[in-house]
Amino acid sequence: MAIRVAVIGAGPGGYVAAIRAAQLGAEVTVVERDNVGGTCLNWGCIPSKVMIATAEMLEKCHRALEFGLKLEGKVTPDMQRLMARKAKVIQDQSKGILDLFSHHKIRYLRGEGAVDKSGLAVVRPEHGEAVEIPWDKLILAPGTQPFAFPAFPFDGEQILSSNDALCLQEVPASIMVLGGGVIGCEFAFLLSALGSRVTVVEALDRPLPLPSIDEACSRVIEREMKKRKIKFLLRRTAERVERNGGKLRVTLGPSPLLPDLMAGEPLEVEVDKLLVSIGRRPNTGGMGLDKLGVNLDARGWIEVDERMETNVHDVYAIGDVLGPSKIMLAHVASVEGRVAAENAVGSGAVMDYRVVPGAIFTMPEVANVGLSEAQAGERGFIIRADTVLFRTMGKPQVMGEIAGEAKIVSDAETGRILGVHLVGPHATDLIAEGALAVKLGATVKDLAETIHAHPTLPEVMMEVSYKALGRSLCG
Repeated sequence: MAIRVAVIGAGPGGYVAAIRAAQLGAEVTVVERDNVGGTCLNWGCIPSKVMIATAEMLEKCHRALEFGLKLEGKVTPDMQRLMARKAKVIQDQSKGILDLFSHHKIRYLRGEGAVDKSGLAVVRPEHGEAVEIPWDKLILAPGTQPFAFPAFPFDGEQILSSNDALCLQEVPASIMVLGGGVIGCEFAFLLSALGSRVTVVEALDRPLPLPSIDEACSRVIEREMKKRKIKFLLRRTAERVERNGGKLRVTLGPSPLLPDLMAGEPLEVEVDKLLVSIGRRPNTGGMGLDKLGVNLDARGWIEVDERMETNVHDVYAIGDVLGPSKIMLAHVASVEGRVAAENAVGSGAVMDYRVVPGAIFTMPEVANVGLSEAQAGERGFIIRADTVLFRTMGKPQVMGEIAGEAKIVSDAETGRILGVHLVGPHATDLIAEGALAVKLGATVKDLAETIHAHPTLPEVMMEVSYKALGRSLCG
């Protein structure tokens, strides 16, 4: 008799787990309360990149004369058509996932999934009676939702979550983004390109203040924001919001995380809308995890081991619901899903977080893999860090996208590549070469002596490797 695997959540972790378990011969049931694809497909990666693609095209239109093109009339965003295109892309991707379920004979149920007792889950559809699902192995992938300040409750009109911002029917004249992390910075560039006056407020001392993001990348992003007249306020937090004749008056005070002695008096900023982008919270409420005794940490994130198994035997958890102690990225969730499925069916896989590429779709893009310069130093490596500007290469000049740089952090004694950090055109695509290099333990010599096609963007990787060898061609 086949092992019965129940998966609660059909995001990039859940649906991959379901497919892998089915490939291994399990009898699989997937439960999803919303549309398949999770946050990534419906409220994150895909819809935001649809909007960013439009914003980038709009910017190219504004620069048409630089490229020898005359455009008659004014090019402006059509938000209704943009939202329709976004919906079509999501619909097509959703159909693809459902087709995969059908191909692998996976049972799919739409509704709220919860644990009833050991070996039994219950699905409550929006209409109709509850359905019981017996299971031998359970994989939890319920995901997360935007975190809200109690003082700034989302209303979907003026105080927006990231979900709300993906459904804008018109471009706001002005908007404040609370939080200068990945989501906040992506929206700042996106909305600015569409025509908003954008102010970003960040409690820490730089944009993208993540340990994995090299500080040099943050400096480039801050400089590019200034060029676009995006106002960036560091070491500040919002203290209160008042409604004032259709506007929002936001009072900013010093950050409790990094107090700035020079911050002075509270600052008031008036905007049309406020986008709150300060993190996410787990969707574990109402799932009945207490009935199984699944351990959660103090903030409600599910705790797992390297096999993605919880403290309860035969119960696994994957994806963003594991929280920031892991890595909250869609592609990580997919690998966690594969690992959980293989363990559920008995193969003994383990999760390895050492080589995870990050991709941030700002303008220009930011990408990283491995250790930052600071992290490598903290771990005791004798390092060297080499940087090459994109503007020194031919293809960026051809494209008219010369902002940014490539950095390789390497072991000074062996030449082994410890980390790659990119900010520049198509950085999120270029990072794949860096991820392979770090994964395989490649050296800067290996990378430098790999022939790269010309003229292409990946040549920057070859050039920075030559620089690490003391043989720079372009300076």
